[in-house]
Amino acid sequence: MENLEYQYAVELGVRDYECDIQGIVNNAIYQHYLEHARHEFLLSRNISFSQLHDEGTDLIVTRVEIDYKFPLKSRDRFVVKVNIRREGHVRLIFEQDIFRIPDNKLIVQAKVTGIAARNGRPVPPGSLIERLGLEI
Repeated sequence: MENLEYQYAVELGVRDYECDIQGIVNNAIYQHYLEHARHEFLLSRNISFSQLHDEGTDLIVTRVEIDYKFPLKSRDRFVVKVNIRREGHVRLIFEQDIFRIPDNKLIVQAKVTGIAARNGRPVPPGSLIERLGLEI
């Protein structure tokens, strides 16, 4: 996946309190990193979760798959890279990878599945895809 061309990337750093007793990033923290990158990706396209909600659409995560390849430690710098694609009529798939800086070591590979919902019911993400300016 390292040679893949990504649609978005955000650089972050590990904070001391994100590490467990072993001195490595707690596995649950990676979900925060991934979510932050998805939010920033949408904001880079002028789409905010609160704005979508106010318009009656909620983006809901329905499944998260994470493959942990190598741990991050306190003060490590890393980049979260993001791709989005459509799967079926209602699912959006975020493919996300985390790489350590500066050696570009693959840390995490993740696949986050979500849907757009109105009134609690899934809806096709067509208008969202158009707003993202993507052909997926």
